[in-house]
Amino acid sequence: MWQLAAWVLLSAVGVGSAQLMFNVTDVVQKTNCNKTVILPCHVINLNENNPDVMFVTWKRQGKTIFSFDGGRKEFFRDSTVPSANLVSLVDLPKGIASLRLNSEEADVGNYSCEVTESNREGETRVELRKYSGSWFLLVERAIIIALLFVIVALCLAQLILVALKYEIGPEKRMGVIVAAVFSIVVAVVGTVLFVQDGYTAQNQTGLGLIVVPAVIFVPLQYFMFGIVFGSLPQATFALIGLQILGYVIAVVGFALCVSACPPIHGSVVVAGLAILAIANLLSLGYVFIMGPRMKDHPRPGKAVEEPLNELQSYVIRE
Repeated sequence: MWQLAAWVLLSAVGVGSAQLMFNVTDVVQKTNCNKTVILPCHVINLNENNPDVMFVTWKRQGKTIFSFDGGRKEFFRDSTVPSANLVSLVDLPKGIASLRLNSEEADVGNYSCEVTESNREGETRVELRKYSGSWFLLVERAIIIALLFVIVALCLAQLILVALKYEIGPEKRMGVIVAAVFSIVVAVVGTVLFVQDGYTAQNQTGLGLIVVPAVIFVPLQYFMFGIVFGSLPQATFALIGLQILGYVIAVVGFALCVSACPPIHGSVVVAGLAILAIANLLSLGYVFIMGPRMKDHPRPGKAVEEPLNELQSYVIRE
């Protein structure tokens, strides 16, 4: 009886020694920011630590997509995954048989890693999932969109103030309306594209529509100052310069962000739009406070022109 028990125990030990064990990872997630995807496969009980006696096979949904024959030093790659390769052939004797794929070739699904070492073998499975996350952090995205609409609102408020208090010809009035409608439409379209999840051409286009067309606020501000003040005071040039500075910073931030995922320079875009918003707020306040004063106290040139015009009319009548 004891002989039977010993044989069962020895058989169990023999089976256990023939089974390779793995450091198991159940799920791997990839995002739109990933250029490559690594599927982990780590054997923890190799004996020989010799790649010449190892054979590695990777399968996706049961179909072999990659294999490596250590004895023959031969690789096999399925035509759907030409980028497939071991993470490190040097580390294979250490039990690292992880697979690297280009992100566009790494379809979501179930993958299996089979490793053979001489007469010992084992298998582990991992599921690849796609994580649908946003390109920017939620806080950064919310601040960018909020600043955009603050800028548009301040500009519209200034346009309304100027239109109500100062005379504007029909052509200029139509130009102001077109500029206002254009800025609103672009802001809405840019926001709709920008808020979508992922890192795609649509997201980048949305951010571009938020930042790049903001240049329209600079000549529009100059136009409004011209209506209110005629001959622009030095303070107005300072405010326009502040707008240009904010715009340049925002465009630089945009250029840096579109080439990175996740964007490491999102704060530059935020800073540029914040400066634009501050410049528009100060401009609105300046027009509101100083505009009536200039209206009540005409410029010296205008004060001289009016008597001359009256004198000319009198001479003509005589």
